[in-house]
Amino acid sequence: MTRFIFITGGVVSSLGKGLAMAALGALLQARGYSVRLRKLDPYLNVDPGTMSPYQHGEVYVTEDGAETDLDLGHYERFTGVPSRRSDNVTAGRIYQKVLERERRGDFLGGTVQVIPHVTDAIKQFVLADTESTDFLLCEIGGTVGDIESLPFLEAIRQLGNELGRERTIFVHVTLVPYIAAAGELKTKPTQHSVKELRSIGIQPDVLLCRSERPVPESERKKIALFCNVPERAVIQALDASSIYQVPLAYHEEGFDRQVLQGFGLEAAPAPELGRWREIVARLVAPEGRVKVAVVGKYTHLRDAYKSLAEALTHGGIANNVKVDLAWIDAEVFESQDAVLHLDDVHGILVPGGFGERGTEGKIAAAGFARQRRVPYFGICFGMQMAVIEAARNMAGLAGAGSTEFGPCAEPVVGLLTEWRRGNATERRQAGGNLGGTMRLGNYDCLLAEHSLARAIYGQPMVAERHRHRYEVNINYRERLSEVGLNFSGMSPDGLLPEIMEIPAHPWFLGVQFHPELKSKPFKPHPLFASFIKAAVEQSRLV
Repeated sequence: MTRFIFITGGVVSSLGKGLAMAALGALLQARGYSVRLRKLDPYLNVDPGTMSPYQHGEVYVTEDGAETDLDLGHYERFTGVPSRRSDNVTAGRIYQKVLERERRGDFLGGTVQVIPHVTDAIKQFVLADTESTDFLLCEIGGTVGDIESLPFLEAIRQLGNELGRERTIFVHVTLVPYIAAAGELKTKPTQHSVKELRSIGIQPDVLLCRSERPVPESERKKIALFCNVPERAVIQALDASSIYQVPLAYHEEGFDRQVLQGFGLEAAPAPELGRWREIVARLVAPEGRVKVAVVGKYTHLRDAYKSLAEALTHGGIANNVKVDLAWIDAEVFESQDAVLHLDDVHGILVPGGFGERGTEGKIAAAGFARQRRVPYFGICFGMQMAVIEAARNMAGLAGAGSTEFGPCAEPVVGLLTEWRRGNATERRQAGGNLGGTMRLGNYDCLLAEHSLARAIYGQPMVAERHRHRYEVNINYRERLSEVGLNFSGMSPDGLLPEIMEIPAHPWFLGVQFHPELKSKPFKPHPLFASFIKAAVEQSRLV
């Protein structure tokens, strides 16, 4: 029997609902239960794939090729359970499916309404493919009171009635702010948020109260009284120095215990939290530190590189060092010498991105790393820029560029119009729809013998997640190989370069895929572990 935990948020956004759900999932796993985590997003985009990173943060890509909310990255990193297309849905996709059914005549001439047709579609999404799972945790995006969230809240209200109290629990994440002028914590925002939630028929069972200061017992009693919950169900959620401390902190506050008691599972097994304590110990007391520059175009919003930042942290955990990140806007290198910003770093990483802005700066960063023999890691767009830099300055192709930015003399990077996925051929056209039309999800990559990539992975073939429209042109392979740039990873058909490296360099590697999407604190991705190891070795030379 699957039990359902619905997590809502109130007062303000960005309280950490996704992180709270991921931590709760990890705690339930530590007790021996199986979990699945899902996200309901209230915006009308079909998915976040066409949204600016400044609007939404990073787009997290699943193995089966779905472009999803960044919270699914938290879910995977904390639980290790691979997310699927069926684990994230938006209001746009729900309405799209309902209207498609209406056009087909599936409603037999009836009036199509939010209730029951839209809410039924939401409920079907929540309940799908949950038979073999002990707990389904479902986060509702947005904030209680938002008009966009109402159909989703109504749907989970209905599910609470249909599944019964023994199978559903509602967790509400709220804010208890500290007012410095008054010198006290204020519970009124939480009271109003719960009142709003109760007005639409949902009584929360557990309140997770975010606060930057400890919530006194007197304030917890007040919250419990006015919000109609037991005092033990008012859980304080204090700020943590690392997100990987959150499962331990929430367990100490009794969050998982209270949720299980709500289901009548007081005799649940004690959690095994050894691996989380080990991770935190390495974060709190590292043996050293390295400095890595991330040269990108969205560096003003760190959520745009959420998985990347965490994967670098994981690389530090693997090497027992702290990784200090220097976020550098690539455009600064178009007016300033790279040495002014990169001279003291031990590694340079250029991440993925779209559009022409900042490209010359990324190329300059790759050139600096190659010439100064600083470890370089190029991901997706970062690999393409490194190949263009090598084509220009090693192979003498001054006109090397990417057709993403218009016609060029030497199209070293070009639009990907056809590729194989399993036994099928996928095709795209220039000027076609942007949403969901990239090379998305897991694809196999064959690794060359005696290459750095093969040594890092320790196996001949890997599968990694992709998200891109443009690809390095295989026709330049021989010319680049002659000057010392090798393609050490290729698609199984031998047509698409997946990994490039410069063997004469201490550590210079680019990948067309996004390895950060598979990295976890308890299982760091081998490429990030190797990159940080190279940065540690570089720090000893400086």
